[in-house]
Amino acid sequence: MNPFALFSIFYIFAPNQNTNDEHKAMVNVVVPDDRARKLTFYLAMEEYLAHHGDAPEYLFTWTVEPTVIFGRNQFVENEVNLDYCREHGIMVVHRKSGGGCVYADKDNLMLSLVTKQENVGFAFNQYINMILLLLRQLGVEAVGSRNNDIMVGERKVGGTACYKTGDHCIVHGTLLYDTNMEHMTHAITPSAEKLQHNGVKSVRQRIGLLKDHIAIGIDELKAFIPTQLCPEEQVLTEADIHGIEELEKKYEIVWCPPND
Repeated sequence: MNPFALFSIFYIFAPNQNTNDEHKAMVNVVVPDDRARKLTFYLAMEEYLAHHGDAPEYLFTWTVEPTVIFGRNQFVENEVNLDYCREHGIMVVHRKSGGGCVYADKDNLMLSLVTKQENVGFAFNQYINMILLLLRQLGVEAVGSRNNDIMVGERKVGGTACYKTGDHCIVHGTLLYDTNMEHMTHAITPSAEKLQHNGVKSVRQRIGLLKDHIAIGIDELKAFIPTQLCPEEQVLTEADIHGIEELEKKYEIVWCPPND
């Protein structure tokens, strides 16, 4: 058996590591309007909840216009085809978490978990196990990898990244329901060494799409997730939105389409 799977099974039944807090339900966080927002807003939203929220755990789902997000320790010139992104109006953003480069668009569901947890390894496993259980409820035999990816067979349908801020961990991940594969394969430029490490010759060869495995649409999937995980809901206030937008100003946008 995959050693990751053994650890995952242990974590599902292990007690919550937050021994100083009463157990409270995970809270689904809702933005009160449907206005289009940059990816930096949702990164700032994670951080805002970690520093100003009262609940031990928050979860929210989101989508964005085409954006490439590269990790804390990556150099944009090594990971991103900036000429292609400029030509096709794809925003490029630097995030605070480590890990690899990610392409996101409206057909790619993003999730954020903010948890009062100081152990990054446990936070990763909490998030991955939640997603694996959800997918299995939908009939998808997904598994976790050593790289904290979500796999269906040999193909990756989701990735995760995590960082610690204060006494919280922030985990954000992708679920590839569908995506513009042309943008993904041309906007991101992984090294030949990285592809070889993963046993593939191209990004396209490694990627799978959830739409090929489940019978519901992306909007239904987005609605399904909080109904299964979050008995409580919190709608952001105007003061919350203002605080998030102020925090958003600190995030680095390498390139942004002129109309944004």
